[in-house]
Amino acid sequence: MIQTAITQRITTISEAERQFNLVRTADINFFPEWRENLADLTDKEKTVLDRIKARYRYHRANGHLAEGLVNLVVLSPLLELAGFYDPPFQMQGEVAVEVIALVPIDEVNEEILRGRIDFLVVSKGLWMAVLESKGTAINLDVAIPQVLAYMMVNPNAEKPVFGMATNGGEFFFIKLNRQGTPQYDISRIFSLLPLQNELHDVLMILKKLGSQIEDDTN
Repeated sequence: MIQTAITQRITTISEAERQFNLVRTADINFFPEWRENLADLTDKEKTVLDRIKARYRYHRANGHLAEGLVNLVVLSPLLELAGFYDPPFQMQGEVAVEVIALVPIDEVNEEILRGRIDFLVVSKGLWMAVLESKGTAINLDVAIPQVLAYMMVNPNAEKPVFGMATNGGEFFFIKLNRQGTPQYDISRIFSLLPLQNELHDVLMILKKLGSQIEDDTN
């Protein structure tokens, strides 16, 4: 059986859709979690987020940030604010995953796609969010097929799984539903370029997803 890195095999959205029989839904009501019924943030949370943005822009002004620095400056404090470091959630880093897919040139044989998830949030055994981080030199478009491949590994196919990808300066969310034909949709991109701090939106969405999955597992 052939073994290939996910980053080598799944490099485009079309490849991810073909390998896993994925369909991007046309239903505008498929992914309301990123834009509806979001709770307001506290003044303290807004202050911390403004500090994170200022810190990112300070370091980013001197050049591209490596993935490790993105995690340290932006992602880690954001996850802490979202409550993902505390019960009932568990954080796992550099999680090895395997996906079995058909080799395109030979539909009889199978190949194992291997990869690593940067951050995985788990609540009572349910995969909640695949958090893929990239260096600031990376266009986030390249993360979409990889995140979709990682999300397909979720062992619980009865409930949706949510993902987030970031290069430190931009963020987007993905929802995947594997019941029947797997379907997915993607939120708009949130950026740290505008004067308005869109980290506020990112945190509200993370907290919404966290509370929703927590309610579903009670």
